[in-house]
Amino acid sequence: MCGIVGIAGTGNVAAALYDGLTVLQHRGQDAAGIATADGGRMRLHKGNGLVRDVFDEAAMRQLTGRVGIAHCRYPTAGSEGSDEAQPFYVNSPYGIALVHNGNLINTDALRREVFEQDRRNVNTESDSEVLLNVFAHELDTQKALNPEAAFAAVAGVHRRCVGGYAVITAVLGLGLVAFRDPNGIRPLVLGRRTTPAGDEYMVASESVALDVLGFERMRDVAPGEAVVVTARGELHTRVCCEPRPHAPCIFEYVYFARPDSMIEDISVHKARMRMGVKLGEKILRLRPDHDIDVVIPIPDTSRDAALEIANVLGVKYREGFIKNRYVGRTFIMPGQGERAKSVKRKLNPIPLEFRGRVVLLVDDSIVRGTTSQQIVQMAREAGARKVYLASAAPPVRYPNIYGIDMPSAEELIAHGRSEEEVQALLGCDWLIYQDLADLEAAVAGPKFPGRRFDSSCFSGEYVTGVEPGYFERLQQMRSDEAKKKRRAS
Repeated sequence: MCGIVGIAGTGNVAAALYDGLTVLQHRGQDAAGIATADGGRMRLHKGNGLVRDVFDEAAMRQLTGRVGIAHCRYPTAGSEGSDEAQPFYVNSPYGIALVHNGNLINTDALRREVFEQDRRNVNTESDSEVLLNVFAHELDTQKALNPEAAFAAVAGVHRRCVGGYAVITAVLGLGLVAFRDPNGIRPLVLGRRTTPAGDEYMVASESVALDVLGFERMRDVAPGEAVVVTARGELHTRVCCEPRPHAPCIFEYVYFARPDSMIEDISVHKARMRMGVKLGEKILRLRPDHDIDVVIPIPDTSRDAALEIANVLGVKYREGFIKNRYVGRTFIMPGQGERAKSVKRKLNPIPLEFRGRVVLLVDDSIVRGTTSQQIVQMAREAGARKVYLASAAPPVRYPNIYGIDMPSAEELIAHGRSEEEVQALLGCDWLIYQDLADLEAAVAGPKFPGRRFDSSCFSGEYVTGVEPGYFERLQQMRSDEAKKKRRAS
């Protein structure tokens, strides 16, 4: 998962792009970059690290231009070096920089096509660079540089690329071009800000970036839609593919997105509250005479759900863990050893809230299980009489292939195991998972009953389909052992 931002403004946009990235820092802490189009030049600065570490005053001064894009990254595939930092840039045709959130699942075939058919070179292992070269080739074939040519190029991308992707490009001589995959798996939102010099437009992964910069949220970019904002500030939009099933990623609501964001006209905060209500009702069905004394969230993303569970159960809600704000999200740490060490650095229990009590811990999800094992043990060491664990999401049994770094299936604690077996491995006295139907109903809410989502990591049903052998290749790329070998080399 990554965070992307693009702005077509009336003055220099680098400072606004920087601010937008800091708001989206939760989506990626591995690398960051900004590119701006300044007349006939593309200005680019990127590197490994947090946004605040990558950019200093000297770097920001050189990023002049009224059109720009920005990216914060965590790795889902490929290596983890600075070569993978975005934006990527190609000088033909015209000069194009690109940022990408998501994952292509036909990258190997595309890489061969780009080299053999398009006569273009891809210099890294990143699928984002492949996507950039596909877009560049498709734009080159149009023999023109205008919104119509951009729409035709995006249509070509949709014909060739399979997977989940939200993309923003800066094209010299044209402006900003943004587009979203035909199934709308990865999020992208469009906003506008009126200034004395004219309208400015912004696209971003989450609406919170618009809020912070004073842009009005217009709408989500539609599945398969392209948005073109010319250097003169003219907005053009068009859906560039045939209709396909709309399936936004449900894990955005479970974990990744900030609670103050709106995605697909759904409040992430309210969705997580409804998850808690559904899970509380399940607990009452299973154990109407439960002995839970206190509900404690595992911070931060489970707080909304935990509070509603406590309300439904009629028991106390307490903050039982203090979080170190200077440690990143353990889910997106690059290796299992680093993740394990980071849990102890990140969380410390308050013994007063555990001692002698039957405690219900609430987490947003359980993926590998290593973090959950340590937290359950922390609760016991803090004096809990019993430790129950509730997951606001169903068992994660399958890899996510559309841009979330869930490992190979063999590294998922619930893969091939019953809930009772997972409970034994985690060491808790009772494990309660959300039902998938309840999760989807909670996210859809009363406004969108029956809405479809990409819930493939829970169900194993992939909206794009999957070619034979793909999961074997995924195992080679995504397992912790494979990543360890790449870092060593």
